[in-house]
Amino acid sequence: MSEPIPQVPSAVEFSRPVEVFVVRAYRQRYWLHFLLLLATVFTTLVVGARMEFNFLQRLPVFYTGYDSLSLFPIQWALHSSHLLLGIPFAFTVMLILLAHEMGHYFYCQRYRVGATLPFFIPFPSLFGTLGAFIRIRAPIRSRSDLFDIGIAGPIAGFVVAIVVLFLSLGLSQPASPVSSADKIQLGLPLIFYIMHGLLAGVGLAHGTGSLPLARVELHPVAVAAWLGMFATALNLLPGGQLDGGHIIFSLAPRGHRWVSRAVILALIPMALYYWAGWLMWAGLLALSGLRHPIVPEWSDVNSTRRWLAVFALLMLVLTFAPAPVTHSSLIEAVKQFRHG
Repeated sequence: MSEPIPQVPSAVEFSRPVEVFVVRAYRQRYWLHFLLLLATVFTTLVVGARMEFNFLQRLPVFYTGYDSLSLFPIQWALHSSHLLLGIPFAFTVMLILLAHEMGHYFYCQRYRVGATLPFFIPFPSLFGTLGAFIRIRAPIRSRSDLFDIGIAGPIAGFVVAIVVLFLSLGLSQPASPVSSADKIQLGLPLIFYIMHGLLAGVGLAHGTGSLPLARVELHPVAVAAWLGMFATALNLLPGGQLDGGHIIFSLAPRGHRWVSRAVILALIPMALYYWAGWLMWAGLLALSGLRHPIVPEWSDVNSTRRWLAVFALLMLVLTFAPAPVTHSSLIEAVKQFRHG
């Protein structure tokens, strides 16, 4: 609820409109956060166990042959000690997601903006989770505060993911001679190629240093690093209520709506030619992405934050993969459907 302050007398040459917000106290639902956390740990353990089992068998981590485990083999994982195989992947994924969300949460606390603890999203899927999010429960006082809150999450998640990638890429192994039809192949962002070349140059890539990344089977922990990079890229898309949208609004409030529309239009052809999932993201941005948080538009951001925005753009370039899953464009999906 807000009420504008009455206009000042005309004798005052210059004034700015001010709004007063009354914010209700929010009670954290700790039981819900804890329940979702446990559920997400379990789902990531199950898919992580499947990845680790395939990797130890020198198979692709996302092997889908006729003799493969199901994508979410819950009964197999609960048998014997199979679930323990998923600890490296699950721990790494949860660490990256937690770093990202706590980056947001820390700056919310710093600027006295009411926010929830992270909500983790369990999902019995390829990765066991759809990520995590926090909800901001109060208006943000300035564009500078919005900028810091928006960029803190991607930076925190990116730093953890790049450390994980450095430590895990050398654990990967040469790819097995499995048909491309019997595996799900991830599209790798630029940061993977840079890191692979760096590790090969200093002799830390072991037996995969001389191989191109297309012929390298990623270790499950490196897959977790990939997921962290993918989440960073998605959040940095410069549109709507995404972190990148918050950054754009902080820099240019009047340009936010136009940039959001441009992103939506760009995602449609990318869905046609690269990855069908971009169409879903275009739809989400079209439905709710043109809005922005309640933030005063008249306070500008300083030059230091503008340089941080350049760093955010660099992170987006390094982590963005046009086809996160190869051979999954809308055009290819239609062709496969026509051929049964």
